[in-house]
Amino acid sequence: MKKKQGINIPGRIPENPYYWSGSSVGAMLERREYTGCLVNFKTYSNSIWDKERRRNPEEKLRIFPGHHEAIVTDAVFERVQEIRSHRHRQTRTGRSSMFSGLVYCADCGARMVFNSYNNYKAENAFFDCSSHRKSSKLKRCSGHYIRETTLESLVLKHIQMVTAHIFCHEAYFRQMMTEKHLLKSQEEIHAKESQCKRDEKRVAELKRLFIRIYEDNACGHLSDERFQMLSESYETEQKELETEIKWLREEITAQENRSSSVDQFIRIAKDYVGIEILDGYILHEMIEGIYVGAPDKSSGHRTQAIHIKYCGIGFIPLDELMKAESA
Repeated sequence: MKKKQGINIPGRIPENPYYWSGSSVGAMLERREYTGCLVNFKTYSNSIWDKERRRNPEEKLRIFPGHHEAIVTDAVFERVQEIRSHRHRQTRTGRSSMFSGLVYCADCGARMVFNSYNNYKAENAFFDCSSHRKSSKLKRCSGHYIRETTLESLVLKHIQMVTAHIFCHEAYFRQMMTEKHLLKSQEEIHAKESQCKRDEKRVAELKRLFIRIYEDNACGHLSDERFQMLSESYETEQKELETEIKWLREEITAQENRSSSVDQFIRIAKDYVGIEILDGYILHEMIEGIYVGAPDKSSGHRTQAIHIKYCGIGFIPLDELMKAESA
């Protein structure tokens, strides 16, 4: 601090100079500059006479990684943006759930909405499918309903089983999940590379077509109106394909850099071996999504299955892992 260096500045020394408020930390985690990137063209003005600065959309920013020392890792930054994109909807009782933004319908994929009654009791709060609620008459999806307490019990039990398995059989878990993860990654990379090649081939074909219609128009074989219509159509398609190619290349690069995700998940899981209580931090650090299946009453008792997608690793076939380990 400047006052400790003998520099006289206005203001008093705070009681705790190392205290960071939640808003300050939140603002830092929202800015990409803290990951070591230089971000240019964040704002623009319509003309030199226009004094108002307007924010540029994300696609017009120019980002230069590794410009300066990072104090927030890329993984933390991306995870924070994902968590903040979730809507933590409050009910009329003024309460939200730690599962908000994580629960999805296993059949239609729609997000499940948190509800609680005005005379709120913890055992009465529940999630139900938003698609079923909006279109119950159309019957696009059957009623998926699960109590928050039931969901908490099932998720806690699954995390306990996963972390216990990793604690006892870490090497086996790493081997099996790495093989599964690499196989899936290779399939996805191959599919994206094939699509990228098709798009690039079509872009080259569009360029040849544009040259042909330009020559036809210059020779009088193609009217100006027809040339204008075709050139606009080709140009629009080319821009869309070039945008898709860029996205596919970025996805392929990101997919190739995910080889360490299994080790990263194991490190996180070790911190929660033997946990007894869930909280929002644990959920968002470990879980990407919880998919709730329709209830089954065929046995005379209401049973319901959930499928948990873990961060960076996907679905864990726990039954298969335990069966193979005991074989």
